[in-house]
Amino acid sequence: MARILLLQILMEAEIEAIKDASLAILRETGVMVHHEGMLRLLGEAGATVDAGRKVARLPEKLVMDSVDRAGKQYVLYGRDTNRTARFGYGDLVLMSSPGQYAWIDLQTGQRRPATMQDAHDAIRLGDALDSITIVGAMAQPETVSEKYRDVVLTGELVKATGKPTRCWVRNGATARYILEIYRTLAGGDAALRARPMVEAFLEPISPLQLPRDGLDIVKEFAQAGQPVSIGPMAMTAGTAPGTLAGTLAQENAEILAGIVITQLLVPGTPITYGGIPHIMDPRTGICSFGSPEQGLMAVAMVQIARSYGFPVYINVGLTDAKLPDAQAGMEKAATLLLGVLAGADTFGHCGICGTDHAGSLLWLAFDDELMSYLKRIARGFTVDPERLATDVIHAAGPAGNFLAEEHTVRHFREELWLPNPIWTRQSYDLWHSGGATSCVDRLRERVTNILATHQPPSLDETLSREIDRIVASAQRELE
Repeated sequence: MARILLLQILMEAEIEAIKDASLAILRETGVMVHHEGMLRLLGEAGATVDAGRKVARLPEKLVMDSVDRAGKQYVLYGRDTNRTARFGYGDLVLMSSPGQYAWIDLQTGQRRPATMQDAHDAIRLGDALDSITIVGAMAQPETVSEKYRDVVLTGELVKATGKPTRCWVRNGATARYILEIYRTLAGGDAALRARPMVEAFLEPISPLQLPRDGLDIVKEFAQAGQPVSIGPMAMTAGTAPGTLAGTLAQENAEILAGIVITQLLVPGTPITYGGIPHIMDPRTGICSFGSPEQGLMAVAMVQIARSYGFPVYINVGLTDAKLPDAQAGMEKAATLLLGVLAGADTFGHCGICGTDHAGSLLWLAFDDELMSYLKRIARGFTVDPERLATDVIHAAGPAGNFLAEEHTVRHFREELWLPNPIWTRQSYDLWHSGGATSCVDRLRERVTNILATHQPPSLDETLSREIDRIVASAQRELE
C-alpha cells in the first residue's frame, strides 16, 4: 500500500514567491565561494564573479538549467546488494548519525568522549534495527587522528554491515581513499558507478557561503558517479532572517547554488535536496532541534523541493531534550510525523542526544521504534467490500465477537501494528508484577540483548584485507 500524503503548509503561490525570492538573492546578492577553481567554473558558465570578494552572482537561466539537468532519483547499495536506500521513490529512509564527538554511555547515562568500541557497537546495532536503512558510524573517536578518521570509520562500517553506509568526510584527500574502499567493495570503478554505494554531503555555510573542503568532496564524489546531498542549516534569527519565509528563501538559494556547481562538475549528478533549516532560540543563542517552527519549515521545504522534482532530506524526529523523556517524545513524534506525512524521503540523523550533544545507542533504538510506529500511520488503510466486512458483522450479529473469525485471522496482521516488547500494552497488574519498567528500561534491555546476540554478515577475508590496506595507506599518507 502506498504512503498517504496529506500535509501541506504553503499555497502554490507562496511556493513560487519563495522560489522567486531565492533567484533574486542569487542574481543580485550572490554566494561566496571559498574555492578558486569553482569560482572560475561559475564564471565560465555565465555567472558574474567578483574574484576579490569570492562572490558569484548566478543568473536565473544558469540556476534553472542546473535544476533541470540534475538527477531526481537514485539508489544507494550496501555490500549486500539486496540492502538498498532508495531516494525519490516514496520510501522512508532513516540513517544513523554519521558521527558525534561525545557519547552517552548506555549503562551509566553519563556523557563522555566517544570511542572506537562505541562505533563498533553502533554499527552492529544499526545493522540489526529494521527501520535504519543507512548505517552511520555514529561515533567520532578522539583516539583516532581526525586527519584520517573518516577513512578508518568507513573501513569499519563496510566490514561490519551489509547495509548502505555513511560517515562524515573530512576533505578531498580523505574522500579519495573512501571512494577507493567503495570501489574495492563494488568490484571496480564501473561497478561503483552502476551501483552507487555512498553520497557526498555538502553543507553550505549560512548565510550564502560554499566551503572549500565541501566543494572538494563534492567534486571527488560526483566525478566518481556518486550522488550528492546538499543541506545548509540556516538558523532563523541567527544566520538567516528572523522570519520563516525569509529563512526558507535563503535556504533554498544556498541549496540551488550547490546544485549549480554540482551540475557544472558532472551534469546529471543525482541530488537530494536537504531542506534542514532551524531556529536560533532567542534566549540562549543555541540552535533548536525540536521547535514547532522546525516542523513547519520542514513541511515547507518538502513542498519546495518537490516543486523542483527532487527527493528531500529534512531535519525532523530530533529533540532539544537531553534525556529520552516526555519532551523528547513530543518533539520527535510531532516533527517526524509532519515530515512523513508531507512526503519527505529521509529525515534527521538518528541516535543523537539533544542538539548534537552526543551519540547514543539508546537514542538510536528510540528513533527506530518511533519510525516503526509512524510507518504504520503513513500506510493508511484500505476501504473495499472485503475490508468493510458487512457479511462478517452480519454473521457475528449483536453481542457476538470476531476473535475466531477466519476473516480476522486473514487480515489482522496487515491491519494492526504489533509492537515489540519495548512498548507496554499489558494490564496494570501484569506490568507492575513484571518490574514496573519504563520504556527507557526496556529500550536499554533491547539494545543490550542485540549487542550480545546480533552477528552482522562477515566480509570476505580477501576484501577485508584489501580494505585494511587502503586504510593503512591513508594513515601513512595523511598523517
